[in-house]
Amino acid sequence: MVLLSTSDPTGVAYVQTINLDGESNLKTRYAKQETLLKIPEKEKVTGLIKCEKPNRNIYGFQANMEVDGKRLSLGPSNIILRGCELKITAWAVGVAVYAGRETKAMLNSSGAPSKRSRLETHMNFEIIFLSLFLIALCTVVSVCAAVWLRRHRDKLDYLPFYRRKHFSGGEEDNYNYYGWGLEIFFTFLMSVIVFQTMIPISLYISMELVRVGQAYFMIGDTQMYDESSQSRFQCRALNINEDLGQIKYVFSDKTGTLTENKMEFQCASIWGKDYSGGKAMSQDQEDGYFVQVDGKVLRPKMKVKTDPELLQFARSGKEMKECGHIHDFFLALAACNTIVPLILDTPDPTVKLIDYQGESPDEQALVYAAAAYGFMLIERTSGHIVIGIQGERQRFSVLGLHEFDSDRKRMSVILGFPDKSVKVFVKGADTSMFSVIDRSLKINVIHTTETHLYSYSSLGLRTLVVGMKELSTSEFEDWHSAYEAASAALMGRTTLLRKVANNIENNLYLLGASGIEDKLQQGVPEAIESLRTAGIKVWVLTGDKQETAISIGYSSKLLTSKMTPIIINSNSKESCRKSLEDAIIMCKKFTTISGTTNNTGRTSRAGLTPVALIIDGTSLVYILDSELEERLFQLSCNCSVVLCCRVAPLQKAGIVALVKNRTLDMTLAIGDGANDVSMIQMADVGVGISGQEGRQAVMASDFAMGQFRFLVPLLLVHGHWNYQRMGYMILYNFYRNAVFVLVSFWYVLFTCFTLTTAISEWSGVLYSVIYTSVPTIVVAVLDKDLSRRTLLKYPQLYGAGHKQECYNKKLFWITMIDAFWQSAVTFFIPLLAYWGSTIDASSIGDLWTLAVVILVNLHLAMDVIRWNWITHAAIWGSIIATFICVIIIDAIPSLIGYWAIFEIAKTRLFWLCLLAIIVAALIPRFVVKVLYQLYTPCDVQIAREAEKFQTQIESGAVEIEMNPILDPPRS
Repeated sequence: MVLLSTSDPTGVAYVQTINLDGESNLKTRYAKQETLLKIPEKEKVTGLIKCEKPNRNIYGFQANMEVDGKRLSLGPSNIILRGCELKITAWAVGVAVYAGRETKAMLNSSGAPSKRSRLETHMNFEIIFLSLFLIALCTVVSVCAAVWLRRHRDKLDYLPFYRRKHFSGGEEDNYNYYGWGLEIFFTFLMSVIVFQTMIPISLYISMELVRVGQAYFMIGDTQMYDESSQSRFQCRALNINEDLGQIKYVFSDKTGTLTENKMEFQCASIWGKDYSGGKAMSQDQEDGYFVQVDGKVLRPKMKVKTDPELLQFARSGKEMKECGHIHDFFLALAACNTIVPLILDTPDPTVKLIDYQGESPDEQALVYAAAAYGFMLIERTSGHIVIGIQGERQRFSVLGLHEFDSDRKRMSVILGFPDKSVKVFVKGADTSMFSVIDRSLKINVIHTTETHLYSYSSLGLRTLVVGMKELSTSEFEDWHSAYEAASAALMGRTTLLRKVANNIENNLYLLGASGIEDKLQQGVPEAIESLRTAGIKVWVLTGDKQETAISIGYSSKLLTSKMTPIIINSNSKESCRKSLEDAIIMCKKFTTISGTTNNTGRTSRAGLTPVALIIDGTSLVYILDSELEERLFQLSCNCSVVLCCRVAPLQKAGIVALVKNRTLDMTLAIGDGANDVSMIQMADVGVGISGQEGRQAVMASDFAMGQFRFLVPLLLVHGHWNYQRMGYMILYNFYRNAVFVLVSFWYVLFTCFTLTTAISEWSGVLYSVIYTSVPTIVVAVLDKDLSRRTLLKYPQLYGAGHKQECYNKKLFWITMIDAFWQSAVTFFIPLLAYWGSTIDASSIGDLWTLAVVILVNLHLAMDVIRWNWITHAAIWGSIIATFICVIIIDAIPSLIGYWAIFEIAKTRLFWLCLLAIIVAALIPRFVVKVLYQLYTPCDVQIAREAEKFQTQIESGAVEIEMNPILDPPRS
């Protein structure tokens, strides 16, 4: 909607775009002065708007409007997009230019990519095998039935079950017999129906129920509750819980994720002098930085620590030359921004607070710092700003504003002063600012400022360079005409405005530089250390400059003094190629020098010198989406840490794709801003941080939490538990269904392949619904192989997920062999015990039903680590429920097998068979389990045993030595 008029006399409207880009700060939109005084309710407003075709760029808009014969340019600051919220402004009137599906919000509305659990993907291959196994069973039965029919083809008229003729009506007649071929085909179809339980359809339902239970406990975990933001853990995707236990790569944003994104002005370098050595002090309210307006006192909402010497110079006026530079420096900080000052009431009616709202936390920090030194931004409109300078209000005309863009990496404002002079103030990144500074003026000041910038960056501070120049009348007129022409252009306006900005932003007079601190979040160094101990590689992808990122890397323990850094900063494809080749050779050199050779001739990874790769966004431009990608991947795989600086949002996604598409390792991306969305959606698991930059990352993520340090309990505790439980549950479901189906298969082989079943149809239906389903779900939600304390104390235990200890092909085949043995024992012991007796099929079917249910529940009970009353109730309650159901089914006269259980349960042989089945079926599993844990225990089993001696561990009597989790070197 193009703004025509607002409730503000200056035509300003304040909007919040949190639904579009996740930014919660207020933004300003302006109505043109030519339409501001027109009131559509009272007078007719006529005009013509010509705008570009609908597109999804929410930050760009090019159009012009003809009103009263005058042609006006329209840009992003003149429109309000669908999805914005109007704030502070009472009303706004505008003209809709896009509607329906053509709005930018709708064009950007694409759902998050569908993500599937890696465990579920592997499980599907096993289900395909089970489907083939089912077909094999049916084929065996069909072939055997064919052989039997051919051998007894002369007796079919009189044999039971296959008797073709009947004489019930007094006359000889034929039953429905379709011939040898069709009988085989029907046998195959009937066997599919009888054996279809082999395909665990109920498993998918059980998995969803288990994931809901796991999500409930993750959400309720108090150790992942952020008190500062009062936000708890969010589980926004229910199908990838177990993937949290197999993460190998973590890709993290820096600002707002590792750091708090709460900027604090720390120091400044003005005209070559460093104001960071003095002792900073916090100003009291009586200290003087306030402005008197209409009998009321205006003060900044936030206090900023100030340097005493710099504060004294700032208050000294412009008489001294040094004080004049300081005056211009802070005037630039107060004016060159898009900050909106908001007046807030206080309990004291004579005192008002000014709250600065803006799109960038950096700008907010700079404006608050300017206010602390006596340059307070009081009012901003589309045409002017009011700044209180040392208590005196001054009005400046805003003649033009060139907003920050990623190409120029700077922004500028052209101000008209009360004395009719015109000055342009520019601030931006050092890489772009020093290229437009006039180096003929005080070259020693420029060199000194560069030295100060390097020291600021080394301390982890975010830096900006500030410059200015005064425009002559001819320069201003040339700029103004070019600016108006570029602003009115309908096509290529952005390029034209960038060109106009580049023409005016040159030969600048260097004022100085600022240093802003973005503090680390609580627990970040410890979290990164725990993740790396767990065998997880942490990569940081940030848009900050290289020195700042490296400094944060050292303070967060991402980089250590033992690491050898490899830095790649290239400006061409060929130089990138050479840098990558040299880096690969260097990595191999460290491997050769530091590696130790053991008796087997293999190189040990324990002695390797860790390597840290530091690469900038310019180099990635030439590397990504080219043949150099493979070399970067080869290099990065041999590095302990990868730190990418000055990267764009799409480059972040490209780095994630680089690893994801070339390895089978699981990736996790974590970020807090709209620029992290593409990275979060590209990774296997996306985690959003509820931070200062809005909720766009949260809305695009699979999981959301308050701080980076919560990643440790999420992965090492809940991830480990979820993976271990889900892996076991899948194998257990395969096992329990296979036992039940194979018992029916053995029975078919002894009944002339007629597909009659001894187990009642009701028991067949209830087997997966009542008899065995509840214990599976309860154990998969509540069981814990290790305590939270142990998992956090020994992060190496997370390696169980990397090594796929809980679910792999070997375990699948062992489970199937065990199921084969247990089904054979279950079937043949009663068969041999009742051989030659007159027992009917329903009675022995009840015996098999009860034996299988008791067997699979005891099998589950053998593997339960932590018992509670719910687990006891589920397992033993299922066995009792099975007895009750069998009794009820056999007590109904209309069903087959009436009273069968009551007859067979009277005999001693029935109970002896049950006991023999349980003992014979479970002894091999028990023996193998004992031998495995005694002679080849894994880390999890060692830690589990150590938990039994917790007292000795706490006193230091027992120590646990975990195997290091290291990858083999990749060539």
